[in-house]
Amino acid sequence: MTFDIGGIAVGSGNPPFIIAEMSGNHNQSLERALEIVDAAAACGAHALKLQTYTADTITLDVREREFFIADDATPWQGKSLYELYQAAHTPWEWHEPIVRRARERGLVCFSSPFDDSAVEFLESLDMPAYKIASFENIDLPLIRRVAATGKPVIVSTGMASVAEIDDAVRTLRDAGCEQFVLLKCTSTYPASAENSNVLTIPHMRRLFDCEVGLSDHTLGVGTAVAAVAHGATVVEKHFTLSRADGGVDSTFSMEPEEMSRLVVETEQAWRSLGAVRYGPTEAERPSLRFRRSLYICRDMKAGDVFTVENVRSVRPAMGLPPRFLDDVLGRKVVRDVSMGTALTWDLVG
Repeated sequence: MTFDIGGIAVGSGNPPFIIAEMSGNHNQSLERALEIVDAAAACGAHALKLQTYTADTITLDVREREFFIADDATPWQGKSLYELYQAAHTPWEWHEPIVRRARERGLVCFSSPFDDSAVEFLESLDMPAYKIASFENIDLPLIRRVAATGKPVIVSTGMASVAEIDDAVRTLRDAGCEQFVLLKCTSTYPASAENSNVLTIPHMRRLFDCEVGLSDHTLGVGTAVAAVAHGATVVEKHFTLSRADGGVDSTFSMEPEEMSRLVVETEQAWRSLGAVRYGPTEAERPSLRFRRSLYICRDMKAGDVFTVENVRSVRPAMGLPPRFLDDVLGRKVVRDVSMGTALTWDLVG
């Protein structure tokens, strides 16, 4: 299925829809947020995505037990969830200038809401689409509320079982939403190529009969290119001006040069897919003359016998195809010929 997000066609038959995820990489600076918008547009991304929540709408102000991040394998170790989301959230009053700048730069701008109040706020900004984050893909009431807007919905499937994805898809469809994309996602930060399992993408497409893409937390562009080669029609990557500037998501975010390469290489991968085809393309036809064929490789007199000493398979392809060599050997040439003459049937007696 092909449909529009902000006037850009998304789906099979179209170049991959590239989303630059700002997340908390603004580092609590509106000026930096606007610079990220400008950089995403300059890189050729199609969309800029925000996240719409406050610390109070996404968690509780408890700084111990399960609300404290003790895992030193994450970039956020040593913070409570409340502290993390305070640092990472995009102030709601910034949304309007960010959306305006994005539209001025030709970018589609939309967001991930995390509760009903966020959906209501984003509707006031006329969002063209919505994104459900991986950690919210089991929040069926939120999915139902987003689907009720009538806008396209993108759902990350990180950590979700087949049954949980099915619940989300059924919730969307029961609410009348058919314009949705599932994103294969590995919810580790950064993710490894080995854990990305992009072969899930064509399987997910068949299983749920919908568009499928990739929300990619790996470093570099290789996983995204592989995903497009397996049918991904949307690619989302976290984006920052410079990882050296720090920030809650900086360690697994793309810099501008990398985002530019992602845009180019994923479109190249998409263009390379083509269709099942054998034989020369129209572009290849001029090269056919440089194939091998049978040529006289020594001067010969009429009546001389063709042998491996005077007939060879060489380039170019003006003579008989090499498969006729055994049919020619032992027969006689009908007239005098010089070295470099293409061997054709009219020379064979």
